Amino acid sequence: MSDASFVLYSTPWCGYCHRLKSQLQREGIEFTEVDIEQDPDAALIVKQANGGNQTVPTLVFADGTALTNPSVAQVKAQLGV
Repeated sequence: MSDASFVLYSTPWCGYCHRLKSQLQREGIEFTEVDIEQDPDAALIVKQANGGNQTVPTLVFADGTALTNPSVAQVKAQLGV
């Protein structure tokens, strides 16, 4: 993939975020990362996707769909790869 297909919302201290990022990088899947602790608007997006909770990692795709703490297989299925 040449362009990021989704935004990965995370925090620096989130172990699940670190694991997912490394797995995605190993698979060559590009993404844009946003730290919700540094971006209040991003925190709102995450809350909207998760019923008011700031759960990370949350991935939001170009079509507006979201996955919370997905596996790499779930991300690949969402992307159709």
